[in-house]
Amino acid sequence: MPLTPLIEVLGNQRAAHLLRRTVFGATPDLVQEFSQYTPQEALNKLFVSEIPYPAPPIDPATGQEWMTTGTTDANSEGFELERYFLGWQLGQFLGANVAEEQKLSYIFRERLVYFLHTHFTTKKSVVGNSRALYFQNQLFRQFAFDQYLEIEETGETLSFKDLVIKISLDNAMLQFLDGRLNVKGSPNENYARELLELYSVGRGLEGTDKGDNDTGDYGTFTEQDVQVGARILSGFNVDDTFSFIDEQTELPTGIAKGNGLTAAQHDNESKQLSFRFNNAVISPDPELLLNGQATYESAVDEIKQFIEVIFQQEETAIHICRKIYRFFVYHEISEEIQNGVIKNMAAVFVEENFSLQAVLQALFSSKEFYEGGDGISDDNFGSIIKSPLDLIIGHARSVALELPDFISDYNSFYEITNDWLGKMGDMGLNFYEPFEVAGYLAYHQFPIYHRGWITTSYLTQRYAYVQSVSNADMEGMAVALKTPIEYVEQYVDNNIASNARDLVVEISNQFLALTDNLGFDNPDNSPLTEERLNYFLDAFLKTFQIDENPEEA
Repeated sequence: MPLTPLIEVLGNQRAAHLLRRTVFGATPDLVQEFSQYTPQEALNKLFVSEIPYPAPPIDPATGQEWMTTGTTDANSEGFELERYFLGWQLGQFLGANVAEEQKLSYIFRERLVYFLHTHFTTKKSVVGNSRALYFQNQLFRQFAFDQYLEIEETGETLSFKDLVIKISLDNAMLQFLDGRLNVKGSPNENYARELLELYSVGRGLEGTDKGDNDTGDYGTFTEQDVQVGARILSGFNVDDTFSFIDEQTELPTGIAKGNGLTAAQHDNESKQLSFRFNNAVISPDPELLLNGQATYESAVDEIKQFIEVIFQQEETAIHICRKIYRFFVYHEISEEIQNGVIKNMAAVFVEENFSLQAVLQALFSSKEFYEGGDGISDDNFGSIIKSPLDLIIGHARSVALELPDFISDYNSFYEITNDWLGKMGDMGLNFYEPFEVAGYLAYHQFPIYHRGWITTSYLTQRYAYVQSVSNADMEGMAVALKTPIEYVEQYVDNNIASNARDLVVEISNQFLALTDNLGFDNPDNSPLTEERLNYFLDAFLKTFQIDENPEEA
């Protein structure tokens, strides 16, 4: 069965849900605007072609960018440049320096850049080069709206499958997973293993019986496939000059180890995959060889053949759609959801030639995204624990906060984003420095997933951050932080604000993922208990020392 289309207007709750998941959050005015749209009308606002790419970050030591021009002795130290890159990326999540009419789609694209980073994760401490991180980031940006990524010569559009090929040759990835060490006669299996286990076919649905397979058989691939994959991927190196350019993306990419004409360190023999891949044979194309020797083109063609075989497996589309579902909907995937929503998403993915954009459009316009579908309790939906990044950027989006200009006022910009990076680290997200090769634990660690963001220490830091922004004690913002009273004055109707109970309900509805049944008068059906609502009410009244029905509020 296909996903069930939602054809009516969104309404407030569904509009807020869509905006939280796609653009980190929104002001009440934007939620109200989107509440009048059908899902397709809303998606037309989110998926927009010809959105500009961001200008590169600035190094305060030179007052110039260094990504496209390279570095000199005048530039800041490498670790400082990495920090500036990370701060710059936070700015992109808020649509820094983008025209208002393009900002929403721009931020959504950046949200997808973050999703792709959580899928193809790299660690800055291992990569050790801000330019490599930047160009990988740009690669994700190109493939976020992949239906708009067209090759001029052929008219073809690139897709997630093509991104897997590109990331296999990406300089940051070659450094991170030791692709640069993988040579003929001495294969390094690190990247081949993660390509299969994490980035493509996976190991099946976590927590389910995988059967009694032979040693080295993971149900979707085998050790033989890892070993053969390493041979297919052999012979490439990091280009630390970033001067070798991929013709399709026009971005720097890895180079072949050789004399410039041949790929001397690529294993040029035919390779046979296991029965899990129907014993497919990957062989060099004779027309791409030079006097029988491997070339860059022939080695890349073998990678394309390998990826093609991987994507012919039913489980590949299912695995990637599970990652999409967990990021945008909910972490728990039962066999019922796997056999329903996930396989329906995978069907769209395959039919649309593995377009990320196509499967997201189908998901975000479906009842399953907003309501869970027949027989599924809707209390799972809207209940992802926010990552520290979502918490910080989401709050900024909800109060229309803007950062200083990262080009003309970069010192102030970096002062704020550096503070945010520190706060994120305190709350458990060391941006671009995940604990494991598999990435940030909340996106892959069965069975806790997003609950990994909550420990005693992390929760204390969350409370401290929320308190600091509620007190509006951050300096230097282009648009100042708002206290609760200032927020109420701007966004809440005076008739509601004049009654403390109504005000607590209204603010809870705006900031929390709740149903329309919230209220003091129906405790049995309210998504927040009467005790919790009275706690909010008591805190509000004590903080502002006002009567329960304050006319001036």
